Order: sequence, then C-alpha cells, then structure tokens
Amino acid sequence: MREKRNVLAFLAEKEWLILFLWFGLAFIGAITEISRNNINNYLIFKNVFFHVIHQLPLYEAYPDEYLDVNHYGPLFSVMIAPFAGLETRLGALLWSLTGAATLYYAIRQLPLTRLHQNIILLLCAQEMMGSSGWFQLNQFIGAFIILTFTSVLKGKDMWAAFLIVAGTLTKIYGIVGLAFFFFSSNQKRFIAGLFIWGAVLFVLPMLISSPQYIIASYFDWYEALVYKNQLNVMETTVFQDLSAGGLIKRVFHIPWLSNTAVLLPALIIFLAQYSLLNYRYNSRYRLYILCSVLMFPVLFSTSSESPTYIIAIPAICIWYVMQPESKWNNIFLFFAILLVSFSHSDVVTPWVRKNIAVPYALKALPCLVLYLRIAYEIFTRKFLDLPHQPLKPVPVLQPASHL
Repeated sequence: MREKRNVLAFLAEKEWLILFLWFGLAFIGAITEISRNNINNYLIFKNVFFHVIHQLPLYEAYPDEYLDVNHYGPLFSVMIAPFAGLETRLGALLWSLTGAATLYYAIRQLPLTRLHQNIILLLCAQEMMGSSGWFQLNQFIGAFIILTFTSVLKGKDMWAAFLIVAGTLTKIYGIVGLAFFFFSSNQKRFIAGLFIWGAVLFVLPMLISSPQYIIASYFDWYEALVYKNQLNVMETTVFQDLSAGGLIKRVFHIPWLSNTAVLLPALIIFLAQYSLLNYRYNSRYRLYILCSVLMFPVLFSTSSESPTYIIAIPAICIWYVMQPESKWNNIFLFFAILLVSFSHSDVVTPWVRKNIAVPYALKALPCLVLYLRIAYEIFTRKFLDLPHQPLKPVPVLQPASHL
C-alpha cells in the first residue's frame, strides 16, 4: 500500500495532468449531457433570471420550459445572469466550467502544500465530472465554504462574510460557513460584514425586479423548501435523501425514523468539537473542523443527491493528505472514493448500482464514518500526536478589537 501512495504522489507531481483531468473531465461531463440535450437543471437556472426580470412566481412549475421546479433563492437570479443571455448550450457549458474553476481556485487556497492540493484535485476529479454533467450549484457552494475558511485564516473577514451571505441566500448550505466565526481574529468586523453584505445582497435582485416581488419571493422560497423536505422524507425517489438519515432508514428498514433523530446527535457532536477551541491556532484542528463543515450539510440534509457530494468529497481528501502513510488509511480512501465517486457511475455493474449502491444510499457511508472519526480524533486529541506533515503557512492570526 506504500507503493500505492507513492504512485498517487507521482501522478500528483504532474501539474499538466492535474489541469487536464480536472477541467478535461468537467468538460466531458458537461458536453456529454449537452449532446444528449439533458440540461434540465440549467434550463431551470437560466429561467430564474428571466422569471425575476418579469416578476413571475419563482417556485411554481413551468412544464413548457423545464421539468421539476426551482429551489434556489432570489439572489441566484443575479448569479446566473452572466450565463442566461448566452445561447443555451454555450451557457450550460460555461456554467459547468465556471463551477469547476471556482472549486479549483478554492482548493488552491487551502493551507496545504502544492503536492497535497494536487492529490485532492486528482481524487476529486471523477466527482467533478459527474457533478458537471448535472449543471448544479454544488461546486460553487463547496468552493464558497472552503473560501470562507481560507478568508478567515487570512484575516479577510469581510470576504468571508460575503461568501456566507451569498451562499445562504442562494442555497442555504452556505450558512455552515458561520462555523468559522471562532477562527476570526476580528469577530466584530466579521459580524459587521454579515449585516452589511446581508443588506446589500438582499436588495441586489430588487434592481432587476422590485422590492415587493423579492420580499414575497423569499417567503415563497421558505414554503418551497419546507414542502421539498416533506417530499424527500416521504422517499418519493431513491435518488433523494442520500444522507446519513437516508442510509440508516434504508439499511435498517426503518422509514419512519425522523430526520431530527439523526440531525440532533450530529449537531451535538459537531458543536462539542468546539470544546477544544483553545487549539484554534493548530493547523490540523482547523482543517479537521473544515472537513466536518464540508460534510455536515451533505450528510444531514434530506435534499442530498448524488451531485451534492462534490461538497463532501474534498473533506475526505483533505483528511487523507494530513494522515501518515498507513495501510488502513489507504484502504479507507480506496473504498471512500469507490463508494462516493464511482458507486453511481458505469464503473460498477448496473446491478450493483441499481440494487445496492443507490437504494441503500451508500454514498453517505464513508462520509459518516469519517465524520465520526474526525470527531473522535478531536475529542481524544489524537490529532496532536500525528507526525508532522508539511502545511502551507498562513499568517498567525492575533485577536483584534477594532473593525
């Protein structure tokens, strides 16, 4: 297994290979679905902009335009605006490639060595390919979470606040960036940034519609999300609720299990990790918290689908590159990548995918195991005993008392 790790490092040293795989696979994933005219998600996104312009209901069905309904906030209309005016197929391709570029940039900002960043990109490339073909927002949300973390470490609290608000007002998941508040060296500025950007980004879509319409749309959005959660819990399709709760309900045949019964213990475990906040200047502790934050909204949301895991899989890879060379760590990585990135692909047989991987939500299994393992290593302080690994230095953050 040591040789296997060396092969991974050998491949990660090839910068051209990393760029080719990351953007090449993203391009293939997107162009394949475009050639099949399978771009329904992008059609939803594109029309969000036009519906806001014409002040039409954002969360109703438009069967003449696309299938399903929109579930993103009014601010998303501004985010998709640069792509909405383009020819549809070109806009869909550029949207996917922009998502890939944004997550690529975010991973490059992590306080890890270039080699470790390359390993993360290499291991996530297959999941990026799959997500690119879905034309979703998840690549951006994953990038926003990572960039919130790195911005806080660099003392760029206003940027961190912007990313949290932008992520929250488009797809709720971005709110988990608040978990990095305690890493801020200037918490007053951090809080001020949340209020300032909250006001700016709340008003921004009003510039292309009207205040009354946007305010009403936010109320409609809340009702749409509540209704969608109810549908997810009812298991109307095996492709929904690929979460820890979905995994437990399906494996143990307890469909009546409340999502709260899974979410509440997970939240307690997550918050308990902050009992060791005195280690907040420890690079490993901070990166472990980042891993937990990336996995949390995917593992414990009933809206989790296969492409949502582009948010969670970087956490597996970040954790892995921080570990010492070990047979068991390599075995865990192998099965984690297999279940997360390949269990819904053509790499496994159709029978396995149809009868095991998808119906039992196995994508969630390695993430749940790692979520609990990280918590255990934090609670027992085992992260302090790990051999030294080269980490890219970041400025030592000192408490600040002024804005």
